[in-house]
Amino acid sequence: MMKKRVFAPERDGFCGAWYPMPHPKKTDKAVILMLGDSSEDRMAVSGAKWLHRQGCHALAMSPDKKDYGHHNYPLERFEKAIEFLKSQGCEKIGIVGASTTGMLALVAASYYPEISLTVAVSPPDFIMEGFYQDGRDGMRERPGEKESSVSWQGKPLCYLPYAYRHPEYWQKIMEESKAGGDKIASRKMFDESERRHPVQEEEKIRVERIHGKVICIGAEDDVLWDTCKYIRRMEQRLCKTQHENEFEAWIYEHGTHFAFPESMLKLMLPVGSGLLVSFMFKAGKEFPKECRETRIDIDRRLQKVIREW
Repeated sequence: MMKKRVFAPERDGFCGAWYPMPHPKKTDKAVILMLGDSSEDRMAVSGAKWLHRQGCHALAMSPDKKDYGHHNYPLERFEKAIEFLKSQGCEKIGIVGASTTGMLALVAASYYPEISLTVAVSPPDFIMEGFYQDGRDGMRERPGEKESSVSWQGKPLCYLPYAYRHPEYWQKIMEESKAGGDKIASRKMFDESERRHPVQEEEKIRVERIHGKVICIGAEDDVLWDTCKYIRRMEQRLCKTQHENEFEAWIYEHGTHFAFPESMLKLMLPVGSGLLVSFMFKAGKEFPKECRETRIDIDRRLQKVIREW
């Protein structure tokens, strides 16, 4: 059983769980991990185990005890988390996020230079509008009321507004999902959001402010949003701005929104890890071999990056 120490915002300044490397292994590497609905659920624990195998401590973080909604998430929580990691002798600090938390990982790294390795799976290149997953009016998810997904010094950061409001927001997502044969799809909604409101400079993530190594991973068949387009825009931005980071774009034809390392996915679901991808996304069902090859390649490359970090 892994050691665990739980943190609460009101007491510690952030919500999370600390999973140190098992004794007697020693390392000065730690990774802030943002996966799943909770810092203590299967995804977080599996991610921590995977990081242990790579020689890193893991600090899982989440917005709340069990909540995947993101609305005015205070970036200052990362400052408290970094302070804790330093107190544990961690000199190298990384951050990993996927989907919405891929965005959060990039934003946090752009504010805190102590982060020297940033890995974002299926991220956007802009700050998203805030959203709730509270089941209001029978809808699984809804936009916030003029809320950003993240805040700084008590103020919401500028964000790309969604094309639709509640309840049309979730209705449109369900329509798109059904039409494409996916369990969830919102790519058309995000495209429409940009059509109605082209992304403004103040809404873009300042990737040029990130230090160290930055890895952005995406697949062309992602149906949540056009992450490959967003990753390429980040590359283009860095070509035009002065920066000190080493940016790598890992773009694949197949892989879906769940472009995780294969061995990490197997820890999350020891039996039927590939079946989850096939169940969730039509592309995973039509191209299971190609999606698995993508995850294997990501696994190999990411292990090498962490080893050399």
